[in-house]
This record gives sequence, C-alpha cells and structure tokens, in this order.
Amino acid sequence: MTHPLVQYYRCEDVLADSLRTETLQGPAGFFRLGELVCYGQSGAGEVSPNPHGRLRDFAPHFLAACRSGDAVLPFDPAQILTNLRMESYSRTGRSRPMALLHDLLHRSYYQVRPLLPVALRSPLQRLHLQRRKEESFPRWPVDCTVDKLAAEFLRAAMLANQQTAAPFIWFWPDGMESAAIMTHDVETRAGLEFCDCLMDLNDSFGIKSSFQIIPESRYTIPPGFLKHIGDRGFEVNVHDLNHDGHLFREREEFRRRVREINRYLREFEAQGFRSGIMYRNQQWFGDLNAEYDMSVPNCAHLDPQSGGCCTVMPYFVGNVLELPVSMTQDYALFNFLQDYSIDLWQSEIEMVREKHGLISFIVHPDYVIEEQPRTIYRLLLQHLERIRQEGKIWFALPRDVNRWWRQRTQMKLVRSGAGWTVAGPGSERARVAYAYHEGDDVRYCFQGWDSMHCLGDRSPLVPFSV
Repeated sequence: MTHPLVQYYRCEDVLADSLRTETLQGPAGFFRLGELVCYGQSGAGEVSPNPHGRLRDFAPHFLAACRSGDAVLPFDPAQILTNLRMESYSRTGRSRPMALLHDLLHRSYYQVRPLLPVALRSPLQRLHLQRRKEESFPRWPVDCTVDKLAAEFLRAAMLANQQTAAPFIWFWPDGMESAAIMTHDVETRAGLEFCDCLMDLNDSFGIKSSFQIIPESRYTIPPGFLKHIGDRGFEVNVHDLNHDGHLFREREEFRRRVREINRYLREFEAQGFRSGIMYRNQQWFGDLNAEYDMSVPNCAHLDPQSGGCCTVMPYFVGNVLELPVSMTQDYALFNFLQDYSIDLWQSEIEMVREKHGLISFIVHPDYVIEEQPRTIYRLLLQHLERIRQEGKIWFALPRDVNRWWRQRTQMKLVRSGAGWTVAGPGSERARVAYAYHEGDDVRYCFQGWDSMHCLGDRSPLVPFSV
C-alpha cells in the first residue's frame, strides 16, 4: 500500500521511508503535535480518549528528532493521516446505551421527517447542532489538520534525508493553485422541476455542475431527463437509494441497498455517488461500484453525523476516490446559521485556497427556488466567476477531478538532467513542484528552482505558502 505521504504529494518513496517509528503500544487516542490534534497510537502510550482538555504534546520530541536528522517518531505518521481521513476518531467515546439511544432517536426522526415542513425542522435541527458547532475539533468551518500534518511530516522526512527540497507532482493540472466543483443534490419534485432553471443560471456564469438524483421513492424521473442534463454539458450522479436516512444503519441492509445503487450507477451512466444527509461509513465504501464518492464533509459540525475527514484534498478509500465537501451546505447556511450572505462561503474559499485544496459546494435546487436564497446563490456565482477570471483555480466537473486524480496517482517523477519530468498518461498537464523548508515552514514552488539556483530557461520561481 502506498504511504499516505507519498499518496498526498506524489513524491519519492524514499522520503516516507525516512520516517521511522518507535514501537507503538496501547489503544489509539488523541494527542497534539503543537496546535494540531492527532489520533492514533503512541510509543509512550500517553493518549486521551477525547480531543478536549490537556493533550500530550509530542512537538518537542518531534522537532528534536527532525533537527538531529534522526526522525524516530513516537507515533506513526501514516496511521495518523489515515485515521483522520477515515474518521476513525469519531467512533470513540460513545457507550453502547448511548449508541442505542441515538439509533432510536435517529429512526424516530426519519419516520416523521417527511411530514415536517422546513419551518419546523430547522429549529429542531438548530437546537441539536448548536453545541456541536462550538467543539474545538475538528475546527469549524474548515479543518486542514491532515494538510498541515502532511506538510510537517514532509519537512521531517526532508530533514531526516538531508534534503533542502523535495520534488513532487503538483496537485492540479496546468499549475492551477486550487480546484473547484459545484454539485446539486435534488431532494424533491420541486427541486427536480427547478433543475433547468438552475442550469440556465449556472450557464450564465459559465460554471458547469453535477446533479445528484435520487433513484427511488422521492420522485419520478421523467423520460430523457438524465440525458438532457448530460446534453447540456452537466453531470449526473446517484444520490443515495431513497434518501430515508437508513442507508448506513445496518451492514446487511447496506449490502442489499448497494446492489440496487450499483445498478442505478450503470443505468444512469454515472461515475459518482453521494449518500443522503451525508450519512456514511467509509469502511463500507468498497461495496460501491462508483469511481468516486462525495459523502464525507471536511468538518461535520453542522451535519447530523459528526466527524469530518480534516482535509481539503481528494483521497482514496480503497479504489473509491473521495471528493470531500469543504464548503458549508446551503441548507445549513440559510436555516441553521440563518445567514443570507456569501460571507462565510468567501472565508471558506480562502481557507481552502491557502492549502491549494478542492473547493467543493453542495447547493440544493430545492432550497434556492425562492427569491432570497436564489439571490444569494447568484452572488456566489458572481464571486466564483471573478476568481475564475484570475486564472488560478481550475473549475471542473467532479468526474474531471476524478480523472485527473487517478492519472496523477499513476504518474511518476523521472530525473532529467538537473531537474525532473513527469511520466504517465495525462503528464502533459502535470507540473513538477518543489517543497522546501524555511525554518519551521514549508513552502512550494514550481520547477525552475532547486536548492542552489534557478534551472536555466525553465519556469521562474513561483512561491506558495503552506
């Protein structure tokens, strides 16, 4: 299995091999690396069952090991990155009686949910989620713990390997700083009927998007509707099976339903999937025949299921590529936060851009039919059009991101004279970048720079802050 650090950067394997780990003992738990919350085992066995309060800080040990060039670490970087992305930390701390109570409340709520208007559901949901928004981990509204840890571990590997800089395959095609996708989950007949208007609105700003369609129970899909979306240059994906909130409740029931979901993936000619209400169990994703999933939020404080993958980058769960949702959903923005502006979205966009990640939106056709939310969505599209004109963000469909990320995974760095090239399908759009450390910081630049000088006529130094 590819080391998560190599998977993240597409750097040389030798860097990950430089990170040696002490013998780990005891159960997994929480500890800190400076300000960053980690979850995993430790060599010292000093971990906490929850992320709150005073946590053991391994930063002094970590920094000393890095500076000495002897990076024997009291934790496993691969385990930590995997645990956070897979939300392993969120399965701790709940007793069996509390789990049974939660399951009972969950069943009861979704039995009556279809009868509750949004005006009644919203206060109940706000009451349930208000306390969670105040939790310190994951950090709301965007948590970049995995991305910051990846940079820290890469710096440690460079120091241990006595490298000033490390080449890697840049995250996005054509040297784009970040990427962005717009997605629409269609939950009701009214939303289905509004899809054409939404496509017109998106097209007026030159932004294509994907529509996630519920196959059963919620509405009848008109003949030719899916083809019509595709003919207009948009994308169709499968959204749950019937959106009743129970897809991931029991393993055997999931297996039964996923057989139908896989049939609809073929019938819709869809590559992607998203579960209803963002319920998920990443351990079960292997049963999906989707190429990619979009069911995992970066930080789930405003979602019914807590957790979050703590990264703004795509990552693989087995053979399924996860495209995490990094932006607050429109429903939560309008109904939980009661914020009819794009201020939060603008802040989140900048947080993701700072880490060169995937700006990933969910905007429901159902919730932008009315004039006020539609006006806010129009303002968002105007803002996205402005930043797209800067030429630094790749606006793509989810299937395009999936194709690129899979190609990037197969690409290889090849030494070429004093520099490096990229080999493999799609490499004509790839760029060689360097990570280099300045003190305790890691910065990026494109090829054209090494530890001593610019490389002839190649691209000039283009620094990025991590």
